[in-house]
Amino acid sequence: MSLSSHLQELRKKHLHLSQSVEDAQRSPGVNALKITEMKRNKLRLKEQIARLSKD
Repeated sequence: MSLSSHLQELRKKHLHLSQSVEDAQRSPGVNALKITEMKRNKLRLKEQIARLSKD
């Protein structure tokens, strides 16, 4: 897998996770801990994308 395709996949995952976080925050029954975990994963993806984009 090339670097550009890997970055593209990471960006797709980040976007999907972002949408999932927004949906979860709108749902009253979603556990706050689950939302926090999704936000952490989203941040990890963002950091990985930034690190790979620098190279």
